[in-house]
This record gives sequence, structure tokens and C-alpha cells, in this order.
Amino acid sequence: MTALAEVAAHLPARSVPIEDLAERLELAPRQVKVFRRFHGLGSVPRQEAGESLVDLLVAAAGALTGLAGRADDVRYVLHARGMPVAVPYPMNPVREVAQRLGLRRAVSFTVTHQACATSLLAVDVAGRLLAADGGPGGLALVLAGEKTWTRDAELVPETSVFGEGAGACLVAVDGPRDRVLSYVSRSRGDFDGRLAEDPVLLARFQREYPESLAEVVLSAVAKAGLELADLSLLLPHNVNSVSWRQLARRIGFPVEKVLLDNVAVTGHSFAADAFLNHATARERGLLVPGRPYLIAAAGLGATFSAMVLEH
Repeated sequence: MTALAEVAAHLPARSVPIEDLAERLELAPRQVKVFRRFHGLGSVPRQEAGESLVDLLVAAAGALTGLAGRADDVRYVLHARGMPVAVPYPMNPVREVAQRLGLRRAVSFTVTHQACATSLLAVDVAGRLLAADGGPGGLALVLAGEKTWTRDAELVPETSVFGEGAGACLVAVDGPRDRVLSYVSRSRGDFDGRLAEDPVLLARFQREYPESLAEVVLSAVAKAGLELADLSLLLPHNVNSVSWRQLARRIGFPVEKVLLDNVAVTGHSFAADAFLNHATARERGLLVPGRPYLIAAAGLGATFSAMVLEH
């Protein structure tokens, strides 16, 4: 059974109010007010000039206390990436990260094509690879976090603003806590396209999004042999607050059990949201030993995913 041995998060020191991004993102004052007052967005973390994607991911991995002294146990390093392209060829960030961390024995590669739901896919892939390897003590390092280097990487039209937060997760075949009970993912290829340039597709995506996300959440709970009432917490992706409040009402889940506090301070940090929220929940003591919780995410393109774990 796949388990999360440890989860860590990293936020750059610089925090940028969304108002300061309005001119570059071509946002009208009305749109900025909607983002802040309706969607619950406030500021987003950004690296300083000259800091790289590798720096961002290394900082997240460096926050893992369980990585020290266990370099030889790490068999795989996965970068869960939301954007299909992150750097110019022939640069290879995930391999450079592995080298800087001293993980010379690990196989390193990128997992993508599920956009901001890719971190859950990466955890599932890592667990299955370790299980197939056999042998005790093996670990996989899953990294998530990206640069906001184009307008498409800064903004989801009428929905969210991206930040440069990062997360890291050590995955094991089994463990005493954070064991994966179920994982459900559904892809909707009919939503593939550029929402910023296709208002009809955008409107249909916004209309059908709640039902698609609710379906995977309920399916993951059922697959784990549980009911919604059994969940102690729901860790969302940080796209905005209003969509999660609507979803909670739709499925009959208490909104106070949805961790939404990071939306205002991290924005939507691509596939790293799952790890950012997990780290916050652990720091605040919101994960109850022996109780299940759920992580949910959606990625443009479109993929809807949910994973149930037991702390």
C-alpha cells in the first residue's frame, strides 16, 4: 500500500499582491476585485529575479527531514508538472535537482499531461514503481512547483492566479501513516483547448466542472469503502475559494472541513497545491491519526482526480 513518508512545502519570501499583476495580465479593476472579493485570492509567492526552477524544487526537497542520510534509498525522482514545457531544450530540471541533492542512484523523470492534477498521478506512479521493485526501504521523491514564465502560466481566465509555491513528498511502499486508500482520476478530453481564446469552451468547462469534480471525490470515497462523513478533512487545490464552497454544498460536505486558508496567500501553485495544503494541515494538527482525509485536484485539459488517505 502506497504511503506518504513525509511531505514538505516551500514558499519564496517574496509575496506579490494580485493588484500588482493587473497591468501585465491585462486585468481590468473589476476583474481584480472579483479575484479578491469573490474568489478569495490575495497575493501569490514569486521567486526573486535570477532564481530558477531548480532552486525552487531544491528548496522544497530541502525541507524534508527524512531525506537526510537516505540518498541511496531514493530510487526515483519525479517532477509532477502542470505545464507540458518548463525550460528550453536541452535543460533538464529534474535531473539537475537529483544531482544537487546527491541522488545519483535514482531514476529521474517528469510526469505531466494531467496539468494541476499531476501530483496525485505522480504519487500513484511512484508507489506502483516501488511495489514492482520489491525489497524494503525504497523511497521515491515527488516534487511539484513551477515558474510563472508566460501569461498562460500566470492566469486561469476568470478563475485563478498562479503562484510559485513548491512541494516535496517522500513516497514509500508502506508506512505507519498517510497510507493511500484509494485513487480515482477521470480525463475529459473534450475540454482540451485554450480557454483564454475560446469563450464557448470556457463557459462549458465552468458549467460542467462542479459535477466532474464531485464525481471523482464521491468515487474515491466509495472506492475506499467510506462515506463522506468519515473524512476528517478535504485538501483542495488552491484555484479559488468560491468553487470549493459550492462543491462542498453540492456534495453535502462541511465547508469548515475544507482547508481554504492557503488560497489567499499562495494562489494556485500548479500541482504543488496538494503538498502545500498537506504541510499546512500537519503543522496545524488538522490530520487526525487513524482518520481518513481526501486530496482533490483538477487540471485543465481536463483531468479531475481525488485520493483518499489515512493519517
